[in-house]
Amino acid sequence: MSADRISGAAVPYLPRGVRLHDDRVRGIRVLLAPERVIQLDPVGHAILSELDGRRSLAEVIETLCTRYDAPAEQIEGDVQEFLRGLIDRRMVFLEGEAA
Repeated sequence: MSADRISGAAVPYLPRGVRLHDDRVRGIRVLLAPERVIQLDPVGHAILSELDGRRSLAEVIETLCTRYDAPAEQIEGDVQEFLRGLIDRRMVFLEGEAA
Protein backbone atom coordinates (compact mmCIF):
# COMPACT_ATOMS: atom_id res chain seq x y z
CA MET A 1 0.00 0.00 0.00
CA SER A 2 1.40 3.36 -1.08
CA ALA A 3 2.14 6.03 1.52
CA ASP A 4 -0.02 8.38 -0.59
CA ARG A 5 -3.02 6.06 -0.49
CA ILE A 6 -6.03 7.27 1.49
CA SER A 7 -7.55 4.67 3.79
CA GLY A 8 -11.01 3.43 2.82
CA ALA A 9 -12.08 4.03 6.43
CA ALA A 10 -11.19 7.74 6.30
CA VAL A 11 -14.09 10.19 6.04
CA PRO A 12 -13.29 12.94 3.51
CA TYR A 13 -15.05 16.29 3.88
CA LEU A 14 -14.91 19.89 2.75
CA PRO A 15 -13.53 22.08 5.55
CA ARG A 16 -15.20 25.26 6.69
CA GLY A 17 -14.89 27.94 4.03
CA VAL A 18 -14.69 25.47 1.13
CA ARG A 19 -17.80 24.73 -0.90
CA LEU A 20 -19.14 23.59 -4.23
CA HIS A 21 -20.66 26.34 -6.35
CA ASP A 22 -22.48 26.46 -9.69
CA ASP A 23 -21.24 29.49 -11.61
CA ARG A 24 -24.38 30.11 -13.65
CA VAL A 25 -22.86 33.02 -15.56
CA ARG A 26 -20.05 30.87 -16.98
CA GLY A 27 -21.99 27.61 -16.88
CA ILE A 28 -19.33 25.79 -14.85
CA ARG A 29 -19.02 24.10 -11.48
CA VAL A 30 -16.26 25.25 -9.16
CA LEU A 31 -14.79 24.49 -5.77
CA LEU A 32 -14.52 27.76 -3.84
CA ALA A 33 -12.08 28.35 -1.01
CA PRO A 34 -10.71 31.54 0.49
CA GLU A 35 -8.74 33.23 -2.30
CA ARG A 36 -8.87 30.07 -4.45
CA VAL A 37 -11.18 28.66 -7.10
CA ILE A 38 -10.85 25.35 -8.93
CA GLN A 39 -12.94 24.68 -12.01
CA LEU A 40 -14.37 21.18 -11.84
CA ASP A 41 -14.98 18.73 -14.63
CA PRO A 42 -17.96 16.35 -14.36
CA VAL A 43 -15.84 13.67 -12.65
CA GLY A 44 -14.54 16.06 -10.00
CA HIS A 45 -18.02 17.39 -9.35
CA ALA A 46 -19.42 13.85 -9.04
CA ILE A 47 -16.76 12.95 -6.47
CA LEU A 48 -17.09 16.10 -4.38
CA SER A 49 -20.89 15.93 -4.45
CA GLU A 50 -20.66 12.67 -2.49
CA LEU A 51 -18.56 14.09 0.36
CA ASP A 52 -20.95 14.65 3.24
CA GLY A 53 -18.58 14.30 6.20
CA ARG A 54 -20.36 11.14 7.39
CA ARG A 55 -19.56 8.45 4.84
CA SER A 56 -16.19 6.78 4.52
CA LEU A 57 -14.12 6.90 1.38
CA ALA A 58 -15.05 3.25 0.72
CA GLU A 59 -18.76 4.13 0.90
CA VAL A 60 -18.30 7.09 -1.45
CA ILE A 61 -16.48 4.86 -3.95
CA GLU A 62 -19.20 2.21 -3.70
CA THR A 63 -21.89 4.83 -4.39
CA LEU A 64 -20.02 6.12 -7.44
CA CYS A 65 -19.48 2.58 -8.76
CA THR A 66 -23.20 1.89 -8.51
CA ARG A 67 -24.24 5.22 -10.03
CA TYR A 68 -21.87 5.02 -13.00
CA ASP A 69 -21.79 1.22 -13.41
CA ALA A 70 -17.99 1.29 -13.49
CA PRO A 71 -15.34 -1.08 -12.09
CA ALA A 72 -14.34 -0.35 -8.48
CA GLU A 73 -10.62 -0.29 -9.36
CA GLN A 74 -11.15 2.45 -11.93
CA ILE A 75 -13.36 4.58 -9.68
CA GLU A 76 -11.07 4.11 -6.69
CA GLY A 77 -8.01 5.15 -8.69
CA ASP A 78 -9.73 8.30 -9.96
CA VAL A 79 -11.07 9.20 -6.51
CA GLN A 80 -7.75 8.57 -4.76
CA GLU A 81 -5.81 10.73 -7.23
CA PHE A 82 -8.36 13.55 -7.26
CA LEU A 83 -8.78 13.75 -3.48
CA ARG A 84 -5.02 13.48 -2.83
CA GLY A 85 -4.49 16.63 -4.90
CA LEU A 86 -7.18 18.50 -2.95
CA ILE A 87 -5.88 17.23 0.40
CA ASP A 88 -2.42 18.50 -0.51
CA ARG A 89 -4.00 21.91 -1.24
CA ARG A 90 -5.97 21.74 2.04
CA MET A 91 -9.30 21.90 0.22
CA VAL A 92 -10.41 18.47 1.47
CA PHE A 93 -9.78 17.13 4.97
CA LEU A 94 -9.92 13.61 6.37
CA GLU A 95 -11.53 12.50 9.59
CA GLY A 96 -10.81 9.17 11.22
CA GLU A 97 -7.99 7.17 9.73
CA ALA A 98 -5.56 9.47 7.97
CA ALA A 99 -3.79 8.75 4.73
